[in-house]
Amino acid sequence: MNAQDALKKASLFSGLPKGALDRLARVTAERNYKPGDLIIKEGDRAVAFFIIADGQVEVLRGEKEIARLGPADFFGEMALFEGYPRSSSVRALGDTKCLVLTQWDFMAELRGEPTMAIDMLSIMAKRLRAADARLEQAID
Repeated sequence: MNAQDALKKASLFSGLPKGALDRLARVTAERNYKPGDLIIKEGDRAVAFFIIADGQVEVLRGEKEIARLGPADFFGEMALFEGYPRSSSVRALGDTKCLVLTQWDFMAELRGEPTMAIDMLSIMAKRLRAADARLEQAID
């Protein structure tokens, strides 16, 4: 899957026009991970966003698995807007290819296409609501 296709399939970017996708695709980097590789570590400073192009990962809070993600899923989106410590770790379950977009590259593109932020806000709000619902279920 090429960078533009992966971006388009990721719901966070699916509503963006082709030109915006082209610009973002040019600033992504491809990273390959082996089974068991830690892609991001809980507590580390967040500086990049990841889209899974191929493979599967597990999302961990402490040692507890809280989610499994596969192709076209993404993680680390909050890093695009702020650099707070990661709230969870992500580990490759098999051979995994991710597209990586750094905060500074994303912000540079956002300055040229500010409507991108508006399109992305509703997707991020939905993900936050879903996370809140999962947390509420875990507490009950």
